[in-house]
Amino acid sequence: MGETVSVIVPIYKVEKYLHRCINSILQQTYQKIEVILIDDGSPDCCGEIADGFARKDTRVKTFHKENGGLSDARNYGMKHATGEFTMFVDSDDWLEPKAIDHMMHAILAFKADVVQSAFYYAHKTYMLFDQRYYTKNGDLILLNNENLMKELVKNETVKNFAWGKLYRTKLLKDIPFKKGVLFEDVFWAHQVMHRVNRFIILNEPLYNYFQREDSIVANYTNRNLDIIKGLKERHAFIEKEYEALIQESYKSLLKTSLIHYNLLFMNRKEDKKGQHRKNIQKYIHDHFSQLNKATEKDKQLNLQLRLFYKNPYLNMLYLSGRKVVRKLKVSSRPLKLEKINRKVAQTQ
Repeated sequence: MGETVSVIVPIYKVEKYLHRCINSILQQTYQKIEVILIDDGSPDCCGEIADGFARKDTRVKTFHKENGGLSDARNYGMKHATGEFTMFVDSDDWLEPKAIDHMMHAILAFKADVVQSAFYYAHKTYMLFDQRYYTKNGDLILLNNENLMKELVKNETVKNFAWGKLYRTKLLKDIPFKKGVLFEDVFWAHQVMHRVNRFIILNEPLYNYFQREDSIVANYTNRNLDIIKGLKERHAFIEKEYEALIQESYKSLLKTSLIHYNLLFMNRKEDKKGQHRKNIQKYIHDHFSQLNKATEKDKQLNLQLRLFYKNPYLNMLYLSGRKVVRKLKVSSRPLKLEKINRKVAQTQ
């Protein structure tokens, strides 16, 4: 395998984790890589750390720019990518040693456009492997475009994340990430996957997705609502290009809307006049017939929809009751996430 893989790493305020990330890339068993480090105006020592790696290894290219956010940094990195294949790695995450090797082998052997691996949710003292959607020793899965888009909309086996995948670079060059939004991957992924003919899923966990201690509830802001904007943009695309997936897209929009209504309620200081909650409620009311049809076969989600339609607080009470029941039954349920005790190195 003589093809070069461009690995793009946007960097901002991660000096605690940066050595771990970059070392995991440079220590790959697949050595023909170029590592593109984008210092996005980080105010800490990240820029100096990145420069240090570039001085020691000719495969590393470091660029410094004014802060523009994750999307802007990724777009900047893509302008400098020269490899036939591209990966995105977030700077607080890291790769398993054979990640690129195994992904390259699969993409070439099956003449695929994109390969996605399974991954670990990496906590400080343990890892979690999602057994609901991946089987560690399972065979790889090959998807055509129609099945790929269905799985992307469901966001279970195929994730919307840009990271954890190996792409043919030509697919990405003219599809930039949307700047100035959170959840930028949701605005971007469907545009890329629309071009994919063959998509491979490796059940082997090759990417470590670091879980910081920050709570989404404690740190919730109105910007988190960008995910709903992204899903609405994607839904318009689905209506135009994939008529058979419209109902699945409505389900995704409903689930996300209900979650964020509840998060806004728990963070009412971020929605003092309740306008954001009213906007969510209006969308669900205006699209009730479509949402009701989309959830006909999902009794639980359909019940949540009907309760919310009557009064949002009824759905919140229902969810609270389910939470209590789950706690009472927890010992009798099979584990959805396999826990692996492994201490995570935080720094170099």
